[in-house]
Amino acid sequence: MDKAVLIIKHVEQEGPGMLGRSFEEAGWRLATVELGRGESLPDRLESFAAVVVLGGPMNVYEEEAYPFLKKEDVFIKDVLKEEIPFLGICLGAQLLAKACGARVMKAARKEVGWYTVNLTKQAGQDRLFRRVESPLTVFQWHEDTFDIPDGGVLLGTSALVRNQAFRMGSCAYGLQFHVEVSLDMVETWMKDEKSVDAEKILRQGAIVKEALEGQAATLFNNFRRLAESAVRVKRIMRLFLEKKPECQRTLWWDEEGKALVRREALSS
Repeated sequence: MDKAVLIIKHVEQEGPGMLGRSFEEAGWRLATVELGRGESLPDRLESFAAVVVLGGPMNVYEEEAYPFLKKEDVFIKDVLKEEIPFLGICLGAQLLAKACGARVMKAARKEVGWYTVNLTKQAGQDRLFRRVESPLTVFQWHEDTFDIPDGGVLLGTSALVRNQAFRMGSCAYGLQFHVEVSLDMVETWMKDEKSVDAEKILRQGAIVKEALEGQAATLFNNFRRLAESAVRVKRIMRLFLEKKPECQRTLWWDEEGKALVRREALSS
């Protein structure tokens, strides 16, 4: 489980980008599943400290056309049950919302290009957005949106499409926008796009490049620390369970039922 992150791709051109490089530079191993190529999701989750689900041109409700979406829905629910740190980007955010029982539907307007996302007050106290300044400059390419699931925390909003970022539980996040894209990726995505001014978007990208890379680095570092923290907690729990008989023999409680912390127990 240590230092391994599972990357789930839906199409070839939507890879982990700057996120993948950030993890690899920190010594993490990336395990990639290409659903669009017919690869299967793993049967077991023990090997992974975090899961990242990327974007794609399909919609979450197109399960007949893309049968892997139904399996992915079950898989995401398993990740949530295991409390493995999860990051869903664009389609990945919509899949997280759907797995948590929320509606995913067409947005009032399609967003393609560079947009501003404002962080909420709750984001200021959230581990993923620690030291990330608001507003964010992000790349958008989506036509759907989602409701915030019951129990979810709204972390980011925009003027055109309100729900842009949310958290479920302590470590599952959905980001409607792309923070992983490099300018090279944006250029590749724009090659066959006729509905927008691709040259203008690329010019704007060159202007915001430095800010884009800085906020992405901070966010990815935060997510990596969150995953590392989860690994440490699980390691401690595993060691405790392995040593449980020994702990029982060291008499943590006195005869009156009061807590008795012994030095030799703490040092073992």
